[in-house]
Amino acid sequence: MPVISFASSKGGAGKTTSAIVLGTELAEGASVIMIDADPAQRLLRWSTLSPLPPNLHVVASGGERTIQTEIDDAKSRAAFVLIDLEGSASRLTSFAIAESDLVIIPSGEEQQDADAAIDTLAEIKMEGRARRREIPAAILLARTAAAVKSKLEKHISTELHKAGRIFKTELHRRTAFSSLHNAGGGLRQLNPEDVSGIDKAILNAEAFAAEVIEILEGNYDAQAS
Repeated sequence: MPVISFASSKGGAGKTTSAIVLGTELAEGASVIMIDADPAQRLLRWSTLSPLPPNLHVVASGGERTIQTEIDDAKSRAAFVLIDLEGSASRLTSFAIAESDLVIIPSGEEQQDADAAIDTLAEIKMEGRARRREIPAAILLARTAAAVKSKLEKHISTELHKAGRIFKTELHRRTAFSSLHNAGGGLRQLNPEDVSGIDKAILNAEAFAAEVIEILEGNYDAQAS
C-alpha cells in the first residue's frame, strides 16, 4: 500500500494541514492510517477534537526505533499510509522517507519556504542515492492566493519548478483549511454557518487527492516498465 510522507526542513510550511486535507479526502473512499511522527504532535491533537471519518485512524510514532515497524503495520491494515514528519533532519525522518512511495514537500510562496523546499528535495535525493533507488518527491504550493500572483510569487514559483517536480494543484489559503485545526474532522464535517468557502475548499482538496493518485499510479507504471 502506498506510503506518503510530508516533509519540510522549515516549520509552518503547511505539512500538517496538507496531510489532514489529503488524509480526510482519501478516507472518503479508502482506508487511511496517519502516523504523527512530529514531536509537536499537531496531527494527534487534531484527531482528538471531533470524530474522525470511519476509514481514518491516527497513531503517534514511538520514534526512530519503531517507525519502520509502525509503517509496516499500517501498510498491512490500510490502503494508504500518511506520515507527518518533523521539520528537521533526523534518523526518524530518514527512515520514513526511505520507506515512502511519495514525499510531499509543502511550500509557501515566500523565499524562506522555497529555500527550505529545495533543501528538502536535496536531502531526499541524497537518501535515494544511499538506498540505491529514486524516492519520488513533489513540491506542493500551499497557503497560496487564489487571485493573480505577484511578481515575487511568480519568481519563486519559477525557481521551484526548476528545482524539481511541482504539483499542478495548489492548496490555496482558505479559512476552511485553517479551521480544521480548531474544529477537527474533515472539510465535510465543518459547519457552513461557522466557516465560509467550504465547497471551494472541497473542490481544491479533491483535485489535490486526484493528483496524488495520478502521481502514484505513474510511479508504479514506470517501475513496471
